[in-house]
Amino acid sequence: METNRFLRLKTFSIITLLILSSTFVWLWYSFQAIPSPLKPKTNLLAGVLIDNVRLISMRPDAPKAEENQAVLVIGDRIVAIGRAGELSAPKGVLIVDGRGQTLIPGLIDAHIHLNDETELAGYLAHGVTGVRNMSGYPFHLRLIKRIASGELLGPDIITTGPILNSRGPNETVLQQTVTTYDEARAAVRQQYQAGFRAVKIYSNLTREAFEGILVEAKQLNMNVSGHSPEGVRTSSIPLDKPFDIKWQAALGRGLTTLEHIETIVWHSLRDDLNEHKMRLVAAQLAASGEVVTPTLIAHKRLVRIAQSKGAYLNQSGSDTINPLVRFYARDAEQYWSQMDPSSYEQPHAEFFLTATRLLHEAGVPLIVGTDSGGFGLIPGAALADELELLVAAGLTPYDALASATRISANAVGFDESGMIAPGFRANLVLLPTDPLLQIGAVEHPIGVMIGGHWLNETELLQMRHAAKDNLLNRTFNRTLWRFIEMKATNH
Repeated sequence: METNRFLRLKTFSIITLLILSSTFVWLWYSFQAIPSPLKPKTNLLAGVLIDNVRLISMRPDAPKAEENQAVLVIGDRIVAIGRAGELSAPKGVLIVDGRGQTLIPGLIDAHIHLNDETELAGYLAHGVTGVRNMSGYPFHLRLIKRIASGELLGPDIITTGPILNSRGPNETVLQQTVTTYDEARAAVRQQYQAGFRAVKIYSNLTREAFEGILVEAKQLNMNVSGHSPEGVRTSSIPLDKPFDIKWQAALGRGLTTLEHIETIVWHSLRDDLNEHKMRLVAAQLAASGEVVTPTLIAHKRLVRIAQSKGAYLNQSGSDTINPLVRFYARDAEQYWSQMDPSSYEQPHAEFFLTATRLLHEAGVPLIVGTDSGGFGLIPGAALADELELLVAAGLTPYDALASATRISANAVGFDESGMIAPGFRANLVLLPTDPLLQIGAVEHPIGVMIGGHWLNETELLQMRHAAKDNLLNRTFNRTLWRFIEMKATNH
């Protein structure tokens, strides 16, 4: 009997050890494995010569488009621009025939929420070579280092720290909550010590917390972006009572960017869709100097979901949206799929186009952001949607493209990017047609250059496939763990 009991116990222990070992191996694989297209090539080209191409350089002193141009890249830098056939290609340089095609600077999505490495493939596949992540986790800092070291292929990344907010109706579990002046200063200091150099603020911030953030950020030379703070909101705000903090309180305070045209309309106009009042707001913004990220597609997708009774959620590319995001957004997706947008959401979407046009006409710098990382917003592809909406708002295709390249690079700090000029980084996108004729052409590039790597059309197709590679739920697991890590770090 004792012998049998010992054998059963031994067998149980071995089985348990095998299960634990297998679980450990599976978890390790989930956290370490990345899509193969994101693994940098070991045999880098000496350079690339893109010859006989239509060039939209975005240099302020250059024509909007130049025909029959050539661009020579050595390593990750643009070294020369000239007429087609006039630039000689050194030995080992790949020559790309650009006949009938258009070369533009790499696109920048200046407002995203990056959840996992797989999304990087989606951005690159659609010509997005720079992203600004607006809700930072510790893993984003590690990710930036991995890309810089050549371990991982991805867009250039700038990230804020975790969103700073106070208690209120816009509070979420993903944010870091601060209420007092001292709490706010301590939170900014904590983010700086962790390695972040940009702060994201949100709508519910109290007056004291907002002041504390600005003081500490200035002392640490951190830039601040986000929503204009509203203060404490009661049920009668804003329709019957003004906001606790006036909208103008955020102007001229050094904010790098103000996010979301819908937030500006909500706070500055108290949700009154009045074109005359919006024109005055545009003049105020032009005078105070803040850059605005309209993120028109973030609201428009809600209208499209409602109008299509949810079919919009299943459009091509939707399977590249993070699986944990889709899991937690099930109730929201169902809500928007069943609601009637005609009385509120649709009129607001139309006014947001008007408001964006008025900002542009007043001279307010606009940059391009999509809020990708949420449901119904496809990483990379959503940027083409945003550009189409900017054109619908009244911007020319050239102006919209400038907002997604040169203006975004200057506003958020992508140095030596956003233009095709000697000495600039060779973040480049080759398009089959002219985006100045049809801005939506940016969605499907046939060539992308990033970090000295030339990605041809076949490789970009592989990137699109890799963006939806959720084998063994590894993306879900990694995202969940990183959320837990972020919350543990902030408390």
